[in-house]
Amino acid sequence: MNDSPCDECPLDPSRRAFLQLANVAAIGALMMVGIPAELAAAIRPELLTSARRVGADPSYPIPAKDGVQIDKKDQVILVRWKNDVYAFNLSCPHQNTALRWNDADAEFQCPKHHSKYKPDGTFISGRATRNMDRFSVTRSGADIIVHVDRMHKNDAESAGWTASVIQLAAGA
Repeated sequence: MNDSPCDECPLDPSRRAFLQLANVAAIGALMMVGIPAELAAAIRPELLTSARRVGADPSYPIPAKDGVQIDKKDQVILVRWKNDVYAFNLSCPHQNTALRWNDADAEFQCPKHHSKYKPDGTFISGRATRNMDRFSVTRSGADIIVHVDRMHKNDAESAGWTASVIQLAAGA
């Protein structure tokens, strides 16, 4: 027997579904103040889906240039920055709010408590007390495999956190 009125709710209560709806709402809000849809969509980082899977792990093509790509389905942020490639957990380590990329300042920001992070995940300022959480990554030809079952927190496992990077040759 269902005791909660939420059990009958037709809406998907998952965090991913909420974030997808919030993204659509944000673009709509920008359009309401006169920003065209194309420009509103360009403000956010490129959305990404895994190219394939290696077991349970998503695999992505190596980004062609510096920038940020977000895979909402797998909760992965893929970053290429100064010939290094990182994969981060989408959630802020402070209270698990989805992080946002601020292209103008080249940093990640938490919209809830305003923590800021460098493109390599290093903590800058705010209420968080540590760097962004990194996933272990390996290279397979022209792809990056993100090992989503191996997440490293710099305060608990600094060696694993530091090693979770793919270094590309200059100009690659």
